[in-house]
Amino acid sequence: AVSFLESRLRSAAPEGLEVIREFTIDIDRHNRPEPDVIVVPEEPYEDLDQTRLPAESVRLAIEVVSPESVSRDRETKPLKYARAGILHFWRVENKDGRAVVYVYELDPATQKYVATGIFHDRLKVSVPFPVDLDLTAITPKRNRPE
Repeated sequence: AVSFLESRLRSAAPEGLEVIREFTIDIDRHNRPEPDVIVVPEEPYEDLDQTRLPAESVRLAIEVVSPESVSRDRETKPLKYARAGILHFWRVENKDGRAVVYVYELDPATQKYVATGIFHDRLKVSVPFPVDLDLTAITPKRNRPE
């Protein structure tokens, strides 16, 4: 799911936005989580040796939930991302071998995420940029042919 999202979002991202993975978000000295995929403006991502970005530059953080990361990805990381002011957060889960994407947007009044949609077969959103993805094309690792 991570590679699928990275490649499809990279194709859909407008000029000026970069889709990357394996980067930490610099929230504060004690909090540097690493989402599976993030979307940032191209400007803060100029140094090829850079492995972390300031939280205020992140437009979208995506977590793909695995059995060992359920609590972190459902509870801990969304709270940290919301407190850091990251406007958009997606959580991707495997439900009976199919991808389900939970989409959240930050409520500026409460600084908490509000669910804006749960997508099963097709993900179609207009923010942080227009995206239309066929989620049935995501093949869980255990279902992939050898």
